Amino acid sequence: MKNLFKLFLVMSLAISSAYALKKDEIQSVMTQKIDGVLLVLEKKDLTTQQKADEIITIMDEVFDYNLMAMISLGKETWTSITKEQRAEFTKVFEDKLKKSYIEKLELYTDQKVKIIGLEEYKGSRQQLKTELLGKDKTYQINYNFYNKKGDWLIYDVDLVGVSIIQTYRQQFAGLLDKKTFDEMLNMLKDSLKEEAKK
Repeated sequence: MKNLFKLFLVMSLAISSAYALKKDEIQSVMTQKIDGVLLVLEKKDLTTQQKADEIITIMDEVFDYNLMAMISLGKETWTSITKEQRAEFTKVFEDKLKKSYIEKLELYTDQKVKIIGLEEYKGSRQQLKTELLGKDKTYQINYNFYNKKGDWLIYDVDLVGVSIIQTYRQQFAGLLDKKTFDEMLNMLKDSLKEEAKK
């Protein structure tokens, strides 16, 4: 499950595009992006960092990092901190997701992705159902979208039935039981600095 989570980061963070999606574009654009990412991952002449750089250039705006950070932190903590602290946490959260993704690129070993389809999800939301086809197993990965003023953005991903945002929320809630928000934020920043040195 841990490796699957890491592999998810490789696949999911790479399917972003330079623009937000309209509802009727979600499936077709996501299919194109996933195909494009798989092509990058299969390039033998690129280093891991080069692959990451190439993929990152097509990411960011389909994922709503601000909302993901807010949900992960929890409403109570989010509303108790300043606007500046929210912005800083969101940046650290985004960097943490991307760092994890870059480090785990080597886990990709020719898996394929099958798009199952787009469905209504929790009322006003949409869920793109996909399957990661490995040599021995198939894993369900569902991308959850919400409508932000006409643009559809990813706010969460269910990996084999487990919400990535809920996973982060549990992690942060556990840290906040023992630390202040600033202490946790500094710990996350220090962790990113240490990872950057590797």
